Amino acid sequence: MSSDTTITKDPNKPVIPVMEREKLILNNRSYNWITERICGILENKQPAIWWMLFIPSVLIAIIGVGGGLFYLVSTGVGVWGNNNRTMWGWPIVNFVFWIGIGHAGTLISAILFLTRQNWRTSINRAAEAMTIFAVCCAGIYPMFHVGRIWMVWFLAPIPNANAIWQNFKSPLLWDVFAVSTYFTISLIFWYLGMVPDLATIRDRCKPGLRRFLYGIFSLGWRGGNRQWSHYEVAYLLLAALSTPLVLSVHSVVSFDFATSVVPGWHTTIFPPYFVAGAVFGGFAMVLTIMIPARYIYGLQDLITMKHIENMSKIILLTGTIVGYAYLMELFVAFYSGAKYEGAAFFYRIAGPYWWAYLAMMSCNVLSPQVFWFKYCRENLWIVMAVCMAVNAGMWFERFVIIVTTLPRMWLPGDWKYYNPSWVDIMTYVGTIGLFLTLFLLFLKFLPCINIAEVKWTLPQSDPHHDDKEALDDQGTEAEAAYQHELEDTAY
Repeated sequence: MSSDTTITKDPNKPVIPVMEREKLILNNRSYNWITERICGILENKQPAIWWMLFIPSVLIAIIGVGGGLFYLVSTGVGVWGNNNRTMWGWPIVNFVFWIGIGHAGTLISAILFLTRQNWRTSINRAAEAMTIFAVCCAGIYPMFHVGRIWMVWFLAPIPNANAIWQNFKSPLLWDVFAVSTYFTISLIFWYLGMVPDLATIRDRCKPGLRRFLYGIFSLGWRGGNRQWSHYEVAYLLLAALSTPLVLSVHSVVSFDFATSVVPGWHTTIFPPYFVAGAVFGGFAMVLTIMIPARYIYGLQDLITMKHIENMSKIILLTGTIVGYAYLMELFVAFYSGAKYEGAAFFYRIAGPYWWAYLAMMSCNVLSPQVFWFKYCRENLWIVMAVCMAVNAGMWFERFVIIVTTLPRMWLPGDWKYYNPSWVDIMTYVGTIGLFLTLFLLFLKFLPCINIAEVKWTLPQSDPHHDDKEALDDQGTEAEAAYQHELEDTAY
């Protein structure tokens, strides 16, 4: 049909109102604006608040992780608060906590990519980075929990002169393979998605060391058709490979507990319960770090309230699943008639650790319920408060599972009250500083938003965009979508 053809609407023909899609990028931003805004974070000087966060984080990481682990290696693993009865204390609590945080990155990148959810494009890069840094923090605990860190390589199935061979029946060894595989695939997936953006930064840099390094890591990317074709195939395959890892890694971590005979642990609900909890806590951490970054760097046009509301809905969904799992644990303990199982859960609720159980239920089950209301999902202060509560609640969940179970087992003579040592506390606080340090360095040296994929969500990226504007659909009438925030060109 020629472009000068005039089409008149039939007044007798019914017109169906069709609501437009809500905009993922506000203010009709151009390709150039997106590139300039994201690359400007790297190329311009960092704001003062970045340094106010970075310097304390580095100091906390050096003192907490460096000092705490040096003291542990030089003195012995007994400096942790663990004992013969509570052989797993804060170290394993923190390990499972950090592994759980690392799940949202792969979920956003892989599963939402396979389901073609375009809203993921503004947050997937930061979520993937969060995954890498959280797994780095998590890996510290099992490595040093073995005591002799210089012997940790015996965990790998490598022939050695001591004829030591791994016990492949132990879920603790399954953790080694699951977590290392998850970290490797996540790192490759994260790096592969950055290659086109690294090439963009390389081409904008002046000759020197910075351009040389970006040139190396961009792998000679030139943006040709053949390169894009191979890139999309590789990205799709890695997404398909990463998807089962989201479900398998935390399931394997839950097997550390579920395959035991300890009352309160020996249950089949742990694998799906742990996966839902990991996604729940991971999305809360994504919002915790991205809402401040959105404000500091002026990314309101790229990370809109649509993204925040979608993640809030996922937190509500997974939080409800976690709450159901909590109640089902109590029901199974009651309905099974097993007196030791019932006693374990009664001890959790009414024992000396009742405050931890109350904190877990309040933060993980009650606080996300405010997201049923649109006003709460669109109020950033409420979203941040709920996310901080969920972060605390997920730590208390792991504390309740481990610490409220082990101190009171079969023999009353062994019943004790667990207290973490100062080394436990210092090391955990140090991992928080390490996580923030790595994430702040990521914001400074790497593009925190996927430049290429964000551009794909713009209307002009559709090859038929001009045709849709020139030729109206005679059977429909577009209605403006509800936009979460008003378009504002003031910034």
